[in-house]
Amino acid sequence: MREGLKIFKIGGGIIDDEAQLGHFLTELARIPGRKILVHGGGKGASQMLQNLGIEPQMVQGRRITNAPTLDIVTMFYAGKTNKQVVALLQAAGVDALGLSGADGNAIRAVKRPVKDIDYGFVGDLPDGSVNTELLGQLLQAGITPVFCAITHDGLGQLLNTNADTIASTLACALAVQYKVELHFCFEKDGVLSDTNDEHSVIPQIVPAQYQQLKAEGVIAAGMVPKLDNAFAALEAGVERVVIENALKINESVKTVLCRS
Repeated sequence: MREGLKIFKIGGGIIDDEAQLGHFLTELARIPGRKILVHGGGKGASQMLQNLGIEPQMVQGRRITNAPTLDIVTMFYAGKTNKQVVALLQAAGVDALGLSGADGNAIRAVKRPVKDIDYGFVGDLPDGSVNTELLGQLLQAGITPVFCAITHDGLGQLLNTNADTIASTLACALAVQYKVELHFCFEKDGVLSDTNDEHSVIPQIVPAQYQQLKAEGVIAAGMVPKLDNAFAALEAGVERVVIENALKINESVKTVLCRS
């Protein structure tokens, strides 16, 4: 019988707010069992780029990563942010280990090919990119891996990779060994039926219902790629996907995505 594993992804404003980040990590520490945390980078890297006279470039929420930008995001994501998160988890009683994809060859990416847009040093994750043996050993030892959004190509090149993609890829790869729950944690209480009503959380969504909500325009804009990836993860063997408020992960209000 497969053991349970919960994978949490945080990003956005939660990373930039010290008090909120501390609250989330304290709540995360209360959740029993095996866990993995994936975090984005917040706004710190963009601010440093601007301070150095380098204008951040984003296309549809994805960062264009040239060589100077890669240096900065690596320092922030794999350095300052990752180690601060690990330190706060240790303080909350969680034995955490900060990782990039390069550490232990944990996640190997391929540089995104140039098509209409040259994203620079951005990594995509093919099948077989996750070192499930390493992660299984860490989890069995009671360690909580904490991943930043930096991967590598196995040839010495670091790559900037979307944190949502990392979380989904980890969940799908580890679903062979574990009963995986994938949690996307952000500023809202879940998926809303009315974007103007913060209380209109949809408690559960199944695939047929999701297609109807998209067709009706209830779910649109930035939420669509997140939910597309979530349902793809369910098809790949993930038990369920949860969309929830990062500050309320131990409360009942949330949206649960399931196969049926």
